[in-house]
Formats: sequence, C-alpha cells, structure tokens
Amino acid sequence: MYTRIVVGIDGSELATKALRHALALAKENKARLFAVTSTEPPVLIAPGAEMMSVNTGEIIEELEKAKASSAQETLEEADALAKAEGVKLEKTHLPSSIAADAILGMADKQGADLIVMGSHGRRGLGRLLLGSQAAEVLARATIPVLVVK
Repeated sequence: MYTRIVVGIDGSELATKALRHALALAKENKARLFAVTSTEPPVLIAPGAEMMSVNTGEIIEELEKAKASSAQETLEEADALAKAEGVKLEKTHLPSSIAADAILGMADKQGADLIVMGSHGRRGLGRLLLGSQAAEVLARATIPVLVVK
C-alpha cells in the first residue's frame, strides 16, 4: 500500500511511538522509510540589548553545535530501533528549519506517499499549542498523514 514513508522525529516519547508505527508499516509494506528531524532557527532575546555589545556569532555557533549534536543523537536512537526491526532507515537532520516545513519538504523531495508523526513534540512553547506542527502538516499535506497519539 505504501512505498515511501516519511516520519518526523524529535526524540520525544510521542515521536518514538510514531517511529514505531512507521517502522511496522515500512516492514509490512517493504517501503522505504525516511526519518527527518529539524532544529529551529536560533533566536536570541536580550531585553536592553541596545545598551550593550555582545558577540552573538559565537553564541549562535555554540547553540547550533548543541542542537546538531542533539539531532544526531535522536537519529542514532531511531536507527537503533530500525535495525532491531530489520528496517533500513534513511536519516536526515535539517538545521534552521521549522518541523512542519522539514517534514513536508522531505515528503515532497522523496516522493512519499505517507507521513507519520506524533500529535505534538517536545519543543519549547510550541508544545503548549498542542500540536501546532502536526496541525500545520495536516493542513498543508497533499498525501495521507498518520498522526500518532
């Protein structure tokens, strides 16, 4: 039924649950499985910054390194689960990208026929909006989306 599946992951419990569903579907359908994780663009908020001078380049560079390391760890954990299920997982980290954009872009790039994702992720204030990224993917996707709760 499905030949190319994209799963959005962020290291959260729900994303892991979504990954497990995607792995089962990929195995059952002998489909290619693409895992994508993204890290949002850096944002620095410094009230009163107009009165001081700070080298934000170094701060942003360190933030990007930390986010890349976390993303790599998330992808490695996903790969370990995939290997345990006997499924080949193609992994991608998209830095400075909003989750919905990353998932939809990957689905388009890979010619996916299914997107699998958790109902909400673990990222900051976005989590309080109960699934803003899932809602965005649902609103914009042109292919079926399986939202795991």
